[in-house]
Amino acid sequence: MALPETLITIFLILAIVVIFAKGVVIIQPYEQGLQIRLGRYIGRMNPGFRWVVPVVTSAVKLDLRTQVMEVPSQEVITKDNSPTNVNAIVYVRVIDPEKAYFEVQNYRMATVALAQTSLRGIIGDMELDEVLYNRDIINTRLRDILDKETDQWGVKVERVEIKEVDPVDAVKQAMTEQTAAERARRAAILRADGEKRSAILKAEGVRQSVILEAEGERQSKILRAEGERISRILEAQGEAQGLRILSVGAQPLDRRAISVLSLNALTAMANGQATKIVLPFEMSTLIKQAASFLGATEEPAPRPEEFGKPMAFDEDILGELPKRGEVEEILKGVESAVPVVSEEELKDPGKRKSMMKRLAEEERLEAESKAEAEAKKKE
Repeated sequence: MALPETLITIFLILAIVVIFAKGVVIIQPYEQGLQIRLGRYIGRMNPGFRWVVPVVTSAVKLDLRTQVMEVPSQEVITKDNSPTNVNAIVYVRVIDPEKAYFEVQNYRMATVALAQTSLRGIIGDMELDEVLYNRDIINTRLRDILDKETDQWGVKVERVEIKEVDPVDAVKQAMTEQTAAERARRAAILRADGEKRSAILKAEGVRQSVILEAEGERQSKILRAEGERISRILEAQGEAQGLRILSVGAQPLDRRAISVLSLNALTAMANGQATKIVLPFEMSTLIKQAASFLGATEEPAPRPEEFGKPMAFDEDILGELPKRGEVEEILKGVESAVPVVSEEELKDPGKRKSMMKRLAEEERLEAESKAEAEAKKKE
């Protein structure tokens, strides 16, 4: 009798251990447990080691971490009737375990189905180009719709991302042709714009070149004219100095000396090989001057008895010859009297005016000094 009792005792102990083990529930830190007993919700179970009444109590564990759910690819017709395959990724997190378990049968499946239908409606209201270029707008609109609808399920939609937009082959081919045509149009526009700018730059360069050439020619003419003017002024100054020297050198000469020089000039002309000689003065006047230099007069010829002794040659007739020192002093006076004009004064208009005033003032003073000298001589 002892063996059967022992076996029964062991069986009861094992049954109790098994039943107790079935009541043990371990809740992870990222989970939240729900306790349901005999069809009635008892409450939440926090993370850790928990024990519930076996058989009559069940524990449901929900993951509170962010979960990634992929929306399967589906063919969508856009607003411009372009078939396109679109899929997406949804990031959700359970914030209310009771609603996530009691308000919806499977919140994951419900969220994916809602994302598919909402995505189809959003893409259908947009053209293909907008779908390709405005993914952020689609993501935002889809997230707002899902978050509003899933709030009653205790689920928070944190983020939605369009994973891929894949138009069908026919649409891809049309897009390729459109892109090629657009690129060709842009290339033609850029080429035309480049040619236009090149022509403008060439015209501008030609205009600048013509302007520079004209400016250079104008400056050249101005400088050439200025040089000629300065050359003429300097030549005139040289001639004036030469005339003044001649006038100073000719002052000691009288009419007799001029007659002798004229006769010497005739002698030099006669020694030449020319068959024709042009005399630049009146011969009768020259002969009269030579005759008067020799002492001839227009009186009637004297009678023979009136001839006396021959007259001795008076060397005073040649006049007083100036000495070398006197000539040098006269030349120095002439050089000091001739004003010196620099090239800067000739080029600068202001200096040129002041130079002309200075010359006029010097001429005026010279005229006054001559007038005073003549007045003194008369006195």
